[in-house]
Amino acid sequence: MKPVYKRILLKLSGEVLAGEKGTGLDFDMVNSVCKVIKECADMGVQIGIVVGGGNFWRGRSSGDMDRTRADHMGMLATVMNSLALQESLIQCGNDAVVMTALDIQRVAEPFNKDKAVKLMENGSIVIFGCGTGSPFFSTDSGAALRAAEIGADIFFKATNVDGVFDKDPNKYPDAVKFDTVTHDKLLEMHLGVMDNTAAALAQNSNMPVLVFNLNDPENIKKAVLGEKIGTVVNVK
Repeated sequence: MKPVYKRILLKLSGEVLAGEKGTGLDFDMVNSVCKVIKECADMGVQIGIVVGGGNFWRGRSSGDMDRTRADHMGMLATVMNSLALQESLIQCGNDAVVMTALDIQRVAEPFNKDKAVKLMENGSIVIFGCGTGSPFFSTDSGAALRAAEIGADIFFKATNVDGVFDKDPNKYPDAVKFDTVTHDKLLEMHLGVMDNTAAALAQNSNMPVLVFNLNDPENIKKAVLGEKIGTVVNVK
């Protein structure tokens, strides 16, 4: 089978990289995810990655702490995850470059859209750290923004549920999964799969979003090959 997408933006949650540990990094899980990403790259798919930092820090759970400072800490958490992914991908045999929205030039390159696209065209996997680089924006918003900037064909949101449901499937056993849903409905029903800013960014850039479960990393390859998994969020 051939991939149905030329260029993707893959959003990984930090919690996925923690595996069953729940916090920190489980390198068995990191390596299993990166091996599948490498397989997709070997098929000719150009790949950008945005990773969250929730396995280390969540700014919105920081109590009375100044929100800007808390969010900056969260951005640094995404850099640790980005470097872990970079190392694993390189060990798998694929060149990987970390670009960050904050200047940390002794650790990673500053984000540059044209350079990122050129790197992907030449076979490198580009990992985007620090979200948007601004507080009060989630890494989902950062992923939607980067997807639009690099001209991705689709935004893959790999999460811990099987797609978009009419209510939280972890709380309600009668929750109904959508095979497809529009951005408008996602926003109207507050379905919670991503924040409203990310959903609006995707909608405004006519960016389809595929939401799927990453408990099985093979789902990344299935998504790239166009298999029917998860939920597709479309403009219409």
